[in-house]
Amino acid sequence: MNKISTQTRSVVVERDIAHPPERIWRALTQPHLIQEWLMKNDFSPVVGHRFNLRGDWGGMLDCEVLVVDPHTTLSYTWNFTHDDPAFDLRSIVTFTLEPISSGTRLRVEQSGFRPDQNRAFGGAKAGWRNFFEKLEQVLPQAD
Repeated sequence: MNKISTQTRSVVVERDIAHPPERIWRALTQPHLIQEWLMKNDFSPVVGHRFNLRGDWGGMLDCEVLVVDPHTTLSYTWNFTHDDPAFDLRSIVTFTLEPISSGTRLRVEQSGFRPDQNRAFGGAKAGWRNFFEKLEQVLPQAD
């Protein structure tokens, strides 16, 4: 008997950043700053707000804000509709900010990758590392 796996995987990236949680929070929640490090967007930090992230690669993500706990936790859906099931993604992105002596430990978890989504999973692992590098470049202007 064949069993279809319902297990999903998560990409987790953590980085210690030498800025306070309040500054990082602004970069995570202000649309003009989000555009600088992530993608073009119509984001608003309000639970239930539906928004899009538009990539330079031409794709668009459909998102909905799930959790807003200022300076601590931000979570939203990250859905990409695609004809190929390997790229048709229904996931959740959660940012967690933890104050540390040198600034903030920022953690992102993108959960919901099915076993047949190896390329999307690998792309997310590389993508979040790149996004975090861009985020750190944006933070000095996040006043």
